Amino acid sequence: MKTFETLADLAACVGQEVALSDWVTITQERVNQFAQATGDHQWIHVDVEKAKQGPFGGTIAHGFLTLSLLPVFLESAFAVRQSGMGLNYGLNRVRFTAPVPVGSRLRARLTLLAAEPIEHQGLQLTWSVVVERDGADKPVCVAESLVRLYP
Repeated sequence: MKTFETLADLAACVGQEVALSDWVTITQERVNQFAQATGDHQWIHVDVEKAKQGPFGGTIAHGFLTLSLLPVFLESAFAVRQSGMGLNYGLNRVRFTAPVPVGSRLRARLTLLAAEPIEHQGLQLTWSVVVERDGADKPVCVAESLVRLYP
C-alpha cells in the first residue's frame, strides 16, 4: 500500500501510475450474494451446471460485481493519512473488456488522471482504473472513476 501524508501529496502524482491494489478472489459465493443483492440471476452467473455448457465453460462474475469492487481496490492500494472521508462521485467511462470466470483473482492498476480542489478543502480525483485478472493478457474492466476525498 502506498501512503501519502496529505491530499496535496497525492495531487502531486497527477499523470502517474500511483498504486496497484491487493488481489481479490472472485468466489461463487460472492457472485451468488451479488445476484441476491441486485436481483440479477442470469444463469451464466449463478447456475454452475448450466454454465459449464455455456460460452465460458463455467460461471462468470457480473460486470457490475467487478465494478463494485473499485472501493475495495482503492482502499487496499493507497491511503492519505490526513484524510477523513472519501466518497464515490461517479464514473466517466466503463468498459467490461473480458469475462471474469469464478475463481479468478483480480487487482486494479490505478493512474491518477486529475486532482481538482472542491468545496470543504476537498479534492476530486479522476482515476484510470484497469482491472487485471491474474494470468490473463488483457484487462477485464477499464474505468474512469471519480472519487472525492476530504480532510
